[in-house]
Amino acid sequence: MSLDTRLNGHGDDPSGRGDGVLDAADRIRSAIETVIGGKSEIIRIALTVLLAEGHLLVEDIPGVGKTMLAKALGRTIDCTVHRVQFTPDLLPGDITGVSVYHQQRREFEFQPGPVFANIVLGDEINRASPKTQSALLECMEEGQVSVDGVTRRLDPPFMVVATQNPVDMEGTYPLPEAQRDRFMARVAMGYPDAQAELDMIDTHTARSPLDRLTPVTDTGHVSAMIERVRGVHTSPAVKRYAVELVSATRSSPALRLGASPRATLHLVRAARAYAALDGRGHVLPDDLQALAVPVLAHRLLPSPEAQQQQRTPEQVVGELVARLPVPDRG
Repeated sequence: MSLDTRLNGHGDDPSGRGDGVLDAADRIRSAIETVIGGKSEIIRIALTVLLAEGHLLVEDIPGVGKTMLAKALGRTIDCTVHRVQFTPDLLPGDITGVSVYHQQRREFEFQPGPVFANIVLGDEINRASPKTQSALLECMEEGQVSVDGVTRRLDPPFMVVATQNPVDMEGTYPLPEAQRDRFMARVAMGYPDAQAELDMIDTHTARSPLDRLTPVTDTGHVSAMIERVRGVHTSPAVKRYAVELVSATRSSPALRLGASPRATLHLVRAARAYAALDGRGHVLPDDLQALAVPVLAHRLLPSPEAQQQQRTPEQVVGELVARLPVPDRG
């Protein structure tokens, strides 16, 4: 069965390879796992966000591999990768670029900032002021940068992978709601299991395993994979389920801020990529359920009552998923 048939929702590829989508994804995943062990689901979410044309927020305490994951993803793809270390004195122009006046030529010349890359690694994004964080809003949503009245397009594929420390740690600023809403998904690294930590002693003490990473694909192939993912079939019933799931966050008494319509779009796009990584040409309700917490929870604000009860947005989303009726998989 051809890939076109599979992606039009009339069947699945018997080989399960998806015209190179799974082959390339497997190569990327295997390469990253040589650096980050025991985090296969987190790596899968990162690949899902990449293929769904989204942006990833990696949140956890220092030292658990947030930046390592972001760097590993960037090094496995033959593309332009720029890293930005967010600090309190960072300015918006340090990210987007600035116009510099040349006296000899008597004209301004634009000096592109690090955002002009295929993958932008924003390290400790919440250590910069909200004003500086907002410099990423336009490029994350529209794939462009406007400086001095001139709009410049960013070359696709474009992905921001940002790391942040928990907001209760010293020297951090909370991400504005508009900034959080532009991240398709948020993941937490967590501590490695005992075996992964033992393996890390052998692989990380002599030299960084990042030094051994080489690209396993390129931007052309990634763009082709993204185009394939766009064609993954989403039935009307599954679309309604996505809308009902997001709408439930807006009416939940445990939340004072529900998910936006952008969250609905992100959830469906991520589900298409998630299905493609399973070798399927159609989205199942299970895909939406698996992605509900990483895609929705970081956009939500708990009500004062929920905070008193120490209920997290992740718990609330899990309760909503368990309560909502699931559409017929057929």
